[in-house]
Amino acid sequence: MGQTLTEKILSDHLVEGDLTPGEEIGIEIDQVLMQDTTGTMVWLQFEALDLDEAQTELAAQYCDHQTYQFDFKNTDDHRFLRSAAGTYGAHFSRPGNGICHNVHKENFAAPGKTLLGSDSHTPTPGGLGQLAIGAGGLDIAVAMGGGAYYVEMPEVVNVRLEGELPEWSSAKDVILEMLRRETVKGGVGKVFEYTGPGAESLTVPERTTITNMGTELGATSSLFETDEKTKDYLERQGRGDEYVELTADDDAEYADEIVIDLSELEPLIACPSMPDNVVPVREVAGEKVEQVLVGSCTNGGYEDVLPAAKMVKDQEVAKHLEMIVAPGSKQAGEMLAREGWTAEMMAAGVNVSEATCGPCIGIGHVPASDSVSLRTFNRNFEGRSGIEDDNVYLCSPQVAAAAALKGEIVDPRDLADELGLDAPGVELPDKYDGSKTDLIYAEDAIDDELIKGPNIGEVPLQDPLGSDISGETLLKMEDNITTDHIIPATSDILKFRSNIERLSDFTLSRVDETFAQRAKEAGSGVLVAGENYGQGSSREHAAMCPMYLGIEAVLAQSFARIHKANLFNFGIVPLAIDEETYAKIEQGDDVEIVDDVAEAVESGQEEFTIRVNDDWEATANLHASERERRILTAGGKLPLTKQQAEGGAAPADD
Repeated sequence: MGQTLTEKILSDHLVEGDLTPGEEIGIEIDQVLMQDTTGTMVWLQFEALDLDEAQTELAAQYCDHQTYQFDFKNTDDHRFLRSAAGTYGAHFSRPGNGICHNVHKENFAAPGKTLLGSDSHTPTPGGLGQLAIGAGGLDIAVAMGGGAYYVEMPEVVNVRLEGELPEWSSAKDVILEMLRRETVKGGVGKVFEYTGPGAESLTVPERTTITNMGTELGATSSLFETDEKTKDYLERQGRGDEYVELTADDDAEYADEIVIDLSELEPLIACPSMPDNVVPVREVAGEKVEQVLVGSCTNGGYEDVLPAAKMVKDQEVAKHLEMIVAPGSKQAGEMLAREGWTAEMMAAGVNVSEATCGPCIGIGHVPASDSVSLRTFNRNFEGRSGIEDDNVYLCSPQVAAAAALKGEIVDPRDLADELGLDAPGVELPDKYDGSKTDLIYAEDAIDDELIKGPNIGEVPLQDPLGSDISGETLLKMEDNITTDHIIPATSDILKFRSNIERLSDFTLSRVDETFAQRAKEAGSGVLVAGENYGQGSSREHAAMCPMYLGIEAVLAQSFARIHKANLFNFGIVPLAIDEETYAKIEQGDDVEIVDDVAEAVESGQEEFTIRVNDDWEATANLHASERERRILTAGGKLPLTKQQAEGGAAPADD
């Protein structure tokens, strides 16, 4: 039997396990990337492991989220990250140089390589044949130290693309169609492999838009085969020698197949407040818009901004709204400026912003109260834009630019008829010739020791797992609680990412403002949640802060992949409960795990008995590998890895 492309890359990097879906495998990691809101903790954990140098082929540290440096805390973090990159042998991308996924795609992403990143949208370079996976920061630190990365072998689903995109439809509409069909939970435990003649018709930037937003499906990763389009893109980037031909075998077997005829796609839009709330643009046409943003790691490339620039040339954006363009990288911004497109956009009334993630996580360009914001971003979770009860729609740059000109949501095909606009199409430059001034390569490092400001704290450690877990249900939550709910990413909070003691004060504040204080007073307790708990960002702080506040277990109907791994990594027991138990248990109830927890976890026990209020009992299940059980027993991955290192075992043995 032949292999899928995913299986081929995994086979080449396999160090433990076999490629049976659902079974845990360990793989060698070629490249790692960090960004500024997760990177500080990665390097503090790397330091705590007493490691001297990054062992992966390549490590890259980006400063892309909190680039505005509102006070010394942000600037100190960036200085620390620069010093860590210099000390341990990583490339460093300065604040303002661009979003990690965009800059990495331009400079380092390579077909056939594995990439692990401390950001959930790390799968972006799957569009050029790199198997890229988002993970928690501690997993990055261990992999960077030479350890394997462990993940459940995903099912591989073939997404066969037929036909070609019509005018005014885009790659964003392909992934929105996937979300409309599969929902934000449809990709859990899966890799989506895009094949077929439709895939061949797409450029690499179009492909990376699709693989980037595969994260919103809950997918482990997304991947395209390589071909002449891949080779062409790498040559335009000056990296043609890195091209490798990679395809699935003709007789490869997939777990499932999804067929999308690109020629039938029309402009789509995700309505508030979930990426899978997708409808045709014409269904919501006429909705007044006050803000339009083009950018993000999904649609911030040169090829994404250019169509919007072509549409607004010689036009004026509506007087009652603001249109902001934030290129995904300084390279993209520089090229657009040199070609005159930045001036054309400014003349039309567009504001041009720094190359940053900022607005995507509510840092800058926060919408006005009771207003509609159209964004070419990847997430529109309620409150993520920086204001509660926001109304954020997700769309392509073409739909965004059309709304900016019309002042309301409009299908760009209809606006084209009204204004006589030509479809902008997709245009690649002859050469990506932006400067590399803001990329400090490892060999040119300017620091050789860590520089820590007063806001940079220590890594909190959990005690080994005890025999008893009991306490109050401190919070009961609904389905689809995101990491933005657990640890918000707004500017007033994000600056404490290096200071867990302070950051923990904001834990679950978007669900219940009293939670952190109640947790401190209780000293210990449990959380209860519905389905898909922890979806969204890879931020390990969403596990670390609850651990710091004394949370010992989370009882949920199901968990998002990265967050569940982070719970293991920080010694919190993730227990699955059924719908009946979830419905019956209430906030404030006393919960006790009847079993000897440490012994049960270590012995491989799967079913646990929980007793509630000394009144009724139910069963909860621990779905964990032997390795994950060792992590829990030790109190987390960092304590376990340190124990192994002190005992002479390498991180790879974890």
